[in-house]
Formats: sequence, C-alpha cells, structure tokens
Amino acid sequence: MFLNIVLILAVILIAGYLVIRYIKKNQEAKVEEQVVVDDKTYTLEMMMNFVKKRMDEITKVNLYDLGLSEEELKRRKNKKYELKKALKGCTYGDVNDKKYVKELIYDLLSQEYGVDETNVSKAIPFDVPSLLTPQDKFDVLIYMYQKDYGYEALTELIKKYDLARLKYTSGESKPSYVITPEEINEIYEKENYNLTFDDKLNVIVQRIYQKYKGYSSIDEVRDMNIDGVSGGVSGMPESFLSQVAQTDSSYISQVMEHKVPRACDSIWIFFQGKSIRLAFLSFGTEAELKRVCQNIYKYNNPGQLSDTNGYKINEMKDGSRVVVVRPSFSETWAFFVRKFDVKRSTLEQWFKGEEGSIETIELLKYLVKGARIISITGEQGCGKTTMLMGMIENIYETMNIRVQETAFELHLRKIYPTRNILTFRETDTISGQEGLDVQKKTDGSVNIIGEVATDPVASWMIQAAQVASKFTLFTHHAKTFPNLVTALRNSMLRTGVFTNEKTAEEQVVSVLNFDIHLTKDFKGKRYVERITECIPVEDINDYNNDYKSQKTLESKFERFAENTTKYYTKETNKELYKYVNILEYQDGRYVMTNKISDTNLKEMLLNMDDTDAKDFRNFIEQIWGEKVSVNLEGEE
Repeated sequence: MFLNIVLILAVILIAGYLVIRYIKKNQEAKVEEQVVVDDKTYTLEMMMNFVKKRMDEITKVNLYDLGLSEEELKRRKNKKYELKKALKGCTYGDVNDKKYVKELIYDLLSQEYGVDETNVSKAIPFDVPSLLTPQDKFDVLIYMYQKDYGYEALTELIKKYDLARLKYTSGESKPSYVITPEEINEIYEKENYNLTFDDKLNVIVQRIYQKYKGYSSIDEVRDMNIDGVSGGVSGMPESFLSQVAQTDSSYISQVMEHKVPRACDSIWIFFQGKSIRLAFLSFGTEAELKRVCQNIYKYNNPGQLSDTNGYKINEMKDGSRVVVVRPSFSETWAFFVRKFDVKRSTLEQWFKGEEGSIETIELLKYLVKGARIISITGEQGCGKTTMLMGMIENIYETMNIRVQETAFELHLRKIYPTRNILTFRETDTISGQEGLDVQKKTDGSVNIIGEVATDPVASWMIQAAQVASKFTLFTHHAKTFPNLVTALRNSMLRTGVFTNEKTAEEQVVSVLNFDIHLTKDFKGKRYVERITECIPVEDINDYNNDYKSQKTLESKFERFAENTTKYYTKETNKELYKYVNILEYQDGRYVMTNKISDTNLKEMLLNMDDTDAKDFRNFIEQIWGEKVSVNLEGEE
C-alpha cells in the first residue's frame, strides 16, 4: 500500500515537472516571437512573404477537407475561383483585377498580419520625410493625386509643376527631358501631406503588389493616361560591365555606387509627344527588369520569348500595344508600351483649336467622305494612329470596315460598337499578305491598314485599292511625298508584281490620291505639316504623223527622227505625276494653298450624299473663292 502511494506521488511530481517545463518553454517561445515581430515582421519583404504564403494557401486549399456546409462550400469555391482569375488577370494589365487583389492584400495585412497605426511606418518611414526615398515620395504623390484625378494623376502632376520642360542636369552639357529626384523631393515638401493610416497602408499595399504581381516601379505609371512607357532603353547593361572592368575600374565603382545609370535604372514615359526619363525611378536589379519583360507581354498567350525568338509584339488587356526584346537580339532586356486613348481620338482633340484648324478638320472630313485613298505619313510618335482613328469617324455608316494591323491598336469596335468592323492581325503562322487576301472575301467597303511596313503588304494595298475596295486608309513612315511613291513602287518591284519601274510607279500614282504628313517638333508638339494631292500626268499623244505626206525621203526622215526623239525623251524623262500641297502649316497656323483638282473634286462629289455634296461645294467656294466647275450627271 505504501509502495503504491509512493509511485502515485512520483508520477504526480514527474507530470507536474513536465507541465511546468512545457509552460516555461512556450513562454520563452512567445518572448522570442515577440522579439522577431518587433524587429523584422513589418518590413516590406516580410509582409510580401506573408501575402504570397496566404495567397498560396487560399488558392490551393482543398475545400472538401474542411467539412463545410454546402452553402459555405459554394461560397468559398466562388471566392477561390475569383481570386485565381484576378491573380491571372492583373498580370495582363486589367485594372479591375488589380483593384481586387490589392483590396485582398489590404485586408490580409490589417486583419491577419496586425498592421496598425503603431507599426505601419516601420515598412516605409512616412513620419520622417528625410528618410523617404524619391520613389517613396513619388508613390505617395501618385496615390494622393489619384484620389482627386484618377488616371489623370500623373498628367496633372507634370502640368502643375511644369515637369515636361527641357532642363540641364548635373554633368550634362545639353538639355534633356528628365524628371529628377530633386524635383520629386521639392514637390513632396511643397505638398506637405498629412497622411492617415489608410493612406499609409494603401501605399504599402501598392508597393507589395507591384513586386508580387505588378510591373515593379512602373506599375502605377503604366495605368496612367499617358502615351506610353518603356524600360531598359538607357543606362549601362550588365553585359558591358565585364568589358569595362578590364580597362577602367573607377568606372565600375561609379556604376556600383549608382552614380552611372544602369539598364535597370532606365524608365521613360512618352508624354504628349515627348520622351521623358524618370531619373528617380528604378527597377533596382537586372533580374527585376527581366521579370517585368517576361510578364508584360503574356496576354492571350502570344508564345514564348526566347533567345531564338528575341522579340514579341502583342497587346495588353486594356488595348495597349507592347513590344518586348531580349538578349541576344538586343543588348539588354527592354520593353515598350504604347497607349491609345480611344476617347480622345477625334480630329477636334488632335488639333486642339489652333488657328486654321476648323477649316483643316472640315477638309479632312470631306476627303474621307469623298472616298479618297489617303496615306498618313510621319515619324514614330507623331500621332499617325490617333489621326487615323479620328478620321474613321467620318466614314459613312453604310460602309463595312476591314482593318489589318501588326498588333491590335485601333480597337475601332470599342469606339463604334454598332458598326460593321472586323480587324485582322499578323500571327506567327499568318502573314500580313495572307490576312489581306482573306479581307477580300469579307464584303468590306473600306480597307484600313494600320501600318504599311512590309513589301507584300504595300504591294497588296496598291492592288486592293484598284479593285478590292471603295477606298483605303493607311499609315507609312515616308518623309516626303516622292519618298512615299518611291517606297511603294520599290515594294511592287521587290514582290515581283512588276518588273518595270515606270509601270510600277504608274500603278502607284494612279491609286494614291492624298497624303497627310504629320510632324513632331523639338518640343514635342505634333501638327499636320502638309496635305498633298497626287495628280497623275496623262501621256499626251503629240507625235507628228504627217511624214507620210512628205514628198522627199529627207523630209520623211526628219519627221521620223522628231518622233523618235520625243519617244525616247518620254521614256527616259517621263513625268508620271505632279504633287501639290493643298494645305500647309505656316508660322503656327494652317493655310489652304492650292485648290483640289477637278478630277478629284468630281470623284469626291460622286461618293458623297446630297447634303455633304452641297456643303462641300460651299466649302470649296468659301476657301478658294471659286465655284466647283464640275457637274455631275443630272446637274445643270
């Protein structure tokens, strides 16, 4: 009996010892955990790791193992599916999916991770402006401006502080378009924001999102209503560093200290015709630039970007065009995003009320209503696509429109959802020539070619303009009108449609009616430099045929020699066309110069309805002071 009591007491003592030891161990663990929380938990990196882990758990959890009711199971399945869809869509540039993911990140941090007023500034030192980096300050500025201006935030910021001006930077002998870290620091100081907890946490959420699923430092910039954004197009590529290191070690040290920009420090925006470098933003590392390049083009699975296929041209979900290049095709990873604001693509918006622009807009409308074959020429970034989108508005509703593009840019069905419009584009297996061949069989009245960039497309465009459609609109990079004719002629020759230069040129000038040439000046201003009419020169039969009536052999030979001389003169110095400017940009205003030829006037009137034809006659009389001398059938 005594032995049993001793054994019971021993068991109780051992159990008590184990319990005390367990409690003490847990307390030590809690203390250690508390230390970890205080020191490391609220950094951006730790919070991003938590977000990644939780997102992974939410999307991969097996809901059937949780023993949920049927209603709860259905609700959780829908939530899981919606999150998976959003996580995929936000990488394609879908702003709605991005908003959904950011809201979830906000909830995870505030409700599960314990971010509150006391620790929110441990990730980004909002309360000590001197410790904020220019990127931190820019993130705050964009967030606060977005609350008032939405996607016009960056435009408003640039306009308010006149950031899109030429300026000299330290170490540069020539002015350039650049926004410097010093300017961002000054603007932040002037704005002097008093941020709430919600503001601070939203800035942190955006920073985590752009590293997790977004496009790094350009994530918010890409969403803004600007003309475009690019990266990796300046600075020192990593591949060059090993070459320079052998000859100049001091230069390498400057690169490592970020005194010399690297390729991953290269972020540029295209704003109102100007390429502006954002010197205060950086991807941080070459690996981050590479990650952005590998993700930004993935919408609709365009194929893999690889060393053997070193570039990709695609569109994003919001309609932006994206071009991505990589080594060894290019010296470094780089991308180019071009945005087209369909809401602003009207002729009135393009000209913005300059002197003489009202008459110019009327002229452009009549050229389209008159079914003229029109080329829009100019350098890259001068507004050709925007001008083309504005002109399409004036095509009669009864005409079916067929579009051929390298990548979807015009998005005409977004602007005109009730019209008969179908767009084709080139793919890896279908060339532009094949796409244009298909167009012939789709009952189209108007052919629109986003860019005549290859010989087969140029050749087909000339052929189609002759027989396959009522008229054609296209863009080209020619600098002058003779250059345009020569380029189209050479395309016809290279594709083997013609073998004789003169014959090929005759076909081009017989089709081409007008050229609208756009220019971008040094300050980024875009305007119509000229509108040129092409007038084919008719071959007049002025040979002398009276040699038969000559009495002497000598006089017969003289007449024959005259005809022979005329023939060879025409063949060697034959003028196939003349071109005249009917509008020019002179001293900051649009000026009407030469009147449209009677041949084009008559054909234009034939293609207009009665109301437009009457208005067009009045327009010609008002501008050039002459009545239209051509009469149509049935007119007196």
